[in-house]
Amino acid sequence: MPNYLLAYHGGGEPESEAAQAAVMLAWNEWLDATGEAMLDLGSPVGATMSVGSDGSVGPAPADPISGYSIIEADDMAAALEIARGCPVLADGGTVEVSELVDMDFDDEDDDDEDDEDD
Repeated sequence: MPNYLLAYHGGGEPESEAAQAAVMLAWNEWLDATGEAMLDLGSPVGATMSVGSDGSVGPAPADPISGYSIIEADDMAAALEIARGCPVLADGGTVEVSELVDMDFDDEDDDDEDDEDD
């Protein structure tokens, strides 16, 4: 089953302790609802900068990532359905859903060790 990156954009900071408690409750309920599909809860994101192809450093894009999670789902449609329940949406944010691509990297050091075992 493929894995998907949920990249959260926007959402606000709760203005009171009661609002913060309500937001945390919403997140906990959503996490419970995702069940075993939630592989990595991820984290909120703090300060954001951008590095250009020429190495220049500048401010983040107009709509920077505010957090992320990694889920497992049967397909993109199922991943989107999980994302539709994300509490960041209730606060005006968005969820970007991207399928993670499995990559097999040949580690030259591992190949050398394998050669020695032959």
